[in-house]
Parts: sequence; C-alpha cells; structure tokens
Amino acid sequence: MYSPPGSASLLALFPVFAYLSPMKNILLVNDDGIHSPGLAALHTLFAAQSDFKVRVIAPDGQRSAGGQAITLFSPIRITEFGSDRFAIDASPADCVYLGMKYFDDQIDLVVSGINSGQNMGVDIYYSGTVAAAREAIISGIPAMAVSLSTKDAGADFSPAAECALKYARFLFEHPLPKGTLLNINLPNLPAKAIRGVKMTRLGRRVYLDGIDKRANPFGQKYCWRICEDLSHNPCAGGDLDAVEAGYIALTPIQLDATDYASASAMAKLIGCAADGLGDG
Repeated sequence: MYSPPGSASLLALFPVFAYLSPMKNILLVNDDGIHSPGLAALHTLFAAQSDFKVRVIAPDGQRSAGGQAITLFSPIRITEFGSDRFAIDASPADCVYLGMKYFDDQIDLVVSGINSGQNMGVDIYYSGTVAAAREAIISGIPAMAVSLSTKDAGADFSPAAECALKYARFLFEHPLPKGTLLNINLPNLPAKAIRGVKMTRLGRRVYLDGIDKRANPFGQKYCWRICEDLSHNPCAGGDLDAVEAGYIALTPIQLDATDYASASAMAKLIGCAADGLGDG
C-alpha cells in the first residue's frame, strides 16, 4: 500500500490520532432511585470508558410504575452527589428532561436502568424505566432501557451492565430509526448460563393482582393495590418467552402506536379519507 512520504513517521509520533473518536455524552437514568445497585453497576462500567462522558440523573427515591408522568405544578429540587451525579424529587421522564435542558452538553445516548425487575409485554406502559427512554426518543435522542429479571437488590448486575455497554456501542454504529428505542431484558443468570440473544416482540403479560381493602382507626377507608404474582401467556417471538427460556430479549419499541390496519378498515366502512395510512 502506498503511503505519502513521511506518513509513517508522523503516525509513529502521533499514534493516538489513528484511534481518536469523538467523546460521547451519555445520560444514565432510572426509576429505582439514585442509590440503586443497577444504576451503580451501569455507572461504574460506563464511566470507565475513555470515550464516554457520563452523567447520572435519577429520582431521589423509588419511582417505579410511574409511567410517563412529568412534573408541571411544583418545582424540581436537585441534590448533587459529586460533579456528575444528581438526584431529583421527580419522575424518570423528568430526569431525562433535566438532562437535556439543565446542562449545556448535547446528549448522544440515554441509557435507562438497570431496573430491578422485568419490563416486558404491557409492563412498558407502566414502567418508569421504559418511560425515561421514551422521553428521550420523543426529543430525538437515541435511547435504550435495560432490566434484569429479579427484585433481589443483592443480585449481580454486572452481566446486564456489560450487555448495556455492548448495545450502546452497537447503537452508535447502527442507529435505530427516529422514534424507536431499544428495550433490553435479561434473565437473572450468570453470564455463562445465558443461552444467547433473541430479537423479540412484546409478549402477553398476565398480572395476578387485586385490591387490599382497609380502614384506619377513624373509619377512613383506604386500600393497597397488590400484585401477588406475574405470569404470561405463551407468545411466539415474545420477550417474556425468550427471557423465561434463558435468553436476552431485545425489543425495538416505537412511539407510533397507530393501528394502521384498523384505521384503513374503518376508513373504508365509514367512507372517509385515510391519507398516508395504507403502508404504516
């Protein structure tokens, strides 16, 4: 291969130029709170990457199952835990919004997690973890949500963190379409026991839940919403089925929830226009 005169010596003097890549600004968020072990595992690994600039913004406490809630009618209070870690008394979606608006840096990727517990099937509509990633793609920022299938705070989150790093780098090389996030769910298994990776769709979650009715000593009625167990109905290609079988489930989720087939069918029955709905 031809090299211009002196090029080899220049590379010898300045070899770093051959490997430099732009720093990536990564925002880490979650819904389990600033002190959660999943977030700590994620932060430790991502902050060790020489090409990543990492900032953490998380709720100051548990905010699971809060969905896409945002704070409009009260101030958002910020507590600093060093130069790159912040807790707020607000929702996971608010964490992303502050990450975009409060700091000057342009965010290149939002990673939400690592959640303690699954976020699959219709869980994604309740999940604060997925909501944070969704908040990012609403604003055009690439995002992923990462969840580990356990509620054990002492679980090993390192395989999930390694998985998150792998697919963060994948998304930089192969971006998803605008308006699509990547939802990742891992079985709670040692890394060597995980059987592989499957591309999946949302499965068929079943909640075995109910209401625990009570009254206080003054007769005021109140209740707890309870969920005794989680299950699912079998679904070919479903995320729940893949994780149960020992695989990592990767599910691209898009903002556009339009049912194009029903829209087209209704338009024909009603006799109205359905411009742009034919192909989705």
